[in-house]
Amino acid sequence: MDQTVGISIIGLPADFDGWGDLLALIRRAFAYMDGVIDPPSSAHLLTADSLAGKARKETCFVAVENGRVFGCVFALERARDFYVGKLAVEPKLQGQGVGARLMKAVEDLARARGKDAIELQTRIELTANHAAFARLGFRETGRTAHAGYDRPTSITMRKVLP
Repeated sequence: MDQTVGISIIGLPADFDGWGDLLALIRRAFAYMDGVIDPPSSAHLLTADSLAGKARKETCFVAVENGRVFGCVFALERARDFYVGKLAVEPKLQGQGVGARLMKAVEDLARARGKDAIELQTRIELTANHAAFARLGFRETGRTAHAGYDRPTSITMRKVLP
């Protein structure tokens, strides 16, 4: 049964005050990475206050049903594109299209703002994520290393918007 039928994708409301709940959602969604990626996810460094600050600088879309948030994505506007970060979906709903719908909201925003692409980074070890983003039209454009690492730790992926 599709559990996503009643979920809507909306821009984060101006009066949003559920930062602790949003942080908990991100941590649940990213928990599977613990012990898999090196260095650990930056999600561990987030706080409710830092998320609120992030939302003041970036556009945030949320997946909601009956006032409850089941997913989010942050998008930072840059000169020619948007950089996508902290795409998170409630674990029990992953693989059911919520993430794709959140990404579509970012694409629509990018097009509306005259941008030609959206870009993101995913960790080297997360091969299922590479495949999922490729299915959404993203292509690898580079590899980078976190500070202190002598090997690539992240893959940059870009989707050119028609």
